[in-house]
Amino acid sequence: MQLHGVYTVAGFEDFHHDLHFDVVLNFVGVGNPAQAIAMGASIFDVTLKYDEMAVRYQTAHPECRYIFLSSGAAYGSRFDEPADENTYAEIPINHLLTRDWYSVAKMYAECRHRALPHLPIIDVRVFNYVSRTQDISERFLITDILRAIKSGKTLKTNQVNIVRDYIGPSDFFRLIQSIISSPLTNDVIDCYTKSPIDKFSLLNAMKSKYELKYSFCESFEIIDSTGMKMNYYSNNRRAEKFGYEPSGNSLDIVLEESFSVINSKAII
Repeated sequence: MQLHGVYTVAGFEDFHHDLHFDVVLNFVGVGNPAQAIAMGASIFDVTLKYDEMAVRYQTAHPECRYIFLSSGAAYGSRFDEPADENTYAEIPINHLLTRDWYSVAKMYAECRHRALPHLPIIDVRVFNYVSRTQDISERFLITDILRAIKSGKTLKTNQVNIVRDYIGPSDFFRLIQSIISSPLTNDVIDCYTKSPIDKFSLLNAMKSKYELKYSFCESFEIIDSTGMKMNYYSNNRRAEKFGYEPSGNSLDIVLEESFSVINSKAII
């Protein structure tokens, strides 16, 4: 999709009740594991501040849709199995760690939204996202892979075969558009593609397609910002009732987005 023309960007101080919006999208928040750790407990204040801003506007304009960017982390940190419509959120309330702050902030926001059933609020839980425009200096598995390919260095990783489901820009846009085109409602949906991909299969595919070099290192440490998640994806297909249908699977999406990153002249 191409956008043409000049667009004015206003500050949050200009967001007030006299203006008219059909949709408010709240994507304010932390975007990578290192930032989540650095923010610590302040994630609660940041999440609440902008959520309250949107809800106050909705109170004056109840016909306005509010789409809140949530996270699969709202389920908690245990993903021995992928999430589904019957999954319970698990928070270690008596043994909270700093890695729990992000999950709790998202879960609290979702609970607050469900307590406002008269307002058309949709929470969109993103599990894993890949885009040709994302910052590949961030510490995710996919960005670690892309940095290794572009630099020609060997990727070091552990032998834990995690499973991920990577939604890309096209399907994410398709999902948001399906929400906007649907009747007003208060609900929550999970992001998903046609199928997820396990780490070993992803590594082999990137080796075959882009000559990725990798080796396993048992001492390799990940940035554990929200807890270790073996199967961080969802089988909850609630988005279908909004008309959402994914166009591809995780591997196809990763390969497509990676092509543009790997062939760009950007220096890492």
